[in-house]
Amino acid sequence: MRKSKTLARIQEGKVIRTCCLGHYVPAYVAHAARAGYDCIWLDLEHRAQTVREIQAMLAYAHLYDIDIMLRPPTLEKTALYRYLEDGAAGLLIPHVSTPEKARMLVDATKFPPIGDRGIDNAGLDADFHIHDADEYVAWANRETFLVVQIETPEGVRNVEAIAATPGVDLLFVGPGDLGLRLRQTGEMTLEEAWERVAAACKAHGKAFGGPTLGLEESKKRYAMGAQLLVNNSEFHSWSQSLKAGIAEFGEIE
Repeated sequence: MRKSKTLARIQEGKVIRTCCLGHYVPAYVAHAARAGYDCIWLDLEHRAQTVREIQAMLAYAHLYDIDIMLRPPTLEKTALYRYLEDGAAGLLIPHVSTPEKARMLVDATKFPPIGDRGIDNAGLDADFHIHDADEYVAWANRETFLVVQIETPEGVRNVEAIAATPGVDLLFVGPGDLGLRLRQTGEMTLEEAWERVAAACKAHGKAFGGPTLGLEESKKRYAMGAQLLVNNSEFHSWSQSLKAGIAEFGEIE
C-alpha cells in the first residue's frame, strides 16, 4: 500500500505541489508525476468520467506514484469511500459550510475510531486484499486524507469549528464560489476570508490551501502558511501551448 505524498509534505512543512485535471487523459498523470508534482486534483464536480475511466486514472496514479485528490460529484456515503477503495489518496469536498457537514464527511471517509467508514479490504487501496484488516484500517486512517472546501460566507463564519473537526485534514479556499458570494453580500473581502481560514488552521494545526493564479499569488499564500497550492491544469497547459504554437505561425508568414 502506497504512502500519500500530500500527507508527507504536510508533515515536513513543505508545499504540496498540485495540478488539476478534469478529463480522461492518462498521459497527464504520467507527465505530472515526472515533472515532480505531488498531487493531481481530479475534478468530477464539474467534469464527468465513467466509473471505469476513474478507476483507470487512479490505477495510473498508483503506477506513477502520485496522489489523486478526487473531487466527487456526490456526497453519498458508500460512493465516497468507494473512491478511496479504488485508489484515491484523498477526497476534496465542495461547499462544506458547517461543522456538522464536516463531521458527516469524516464519518464517511475515516474508519473507527475516527469515523464510521465501512470496510472491504479488497480494493486497489488494499493492494486487492491484505490479510491483516487492522493493519489496513490503520494505514487508511493514516495515509488517506479529507479536504473540505470553504466556499460560502457561512463556511468562513464557521471556519474555526470546521478546522477543529477531528478527521478533517486540510481546508481548501474555493475563490470562485466564495468570491462570487462575497461580492454579492459585501460581508468581507476574499482576502479577509483567506486570512480567517489561515488563522483558524494555524490555531487548530490544520493545513490549508487553494488555487493560485501565478507565481506572485503562490508566494503570497505560502507566506500566509498555505501548503496545498494548485498552479496548473490541462486547460492552462493546453491554452499556453496553443498560444505559443500559433504565435510561431506569425513568425513564419
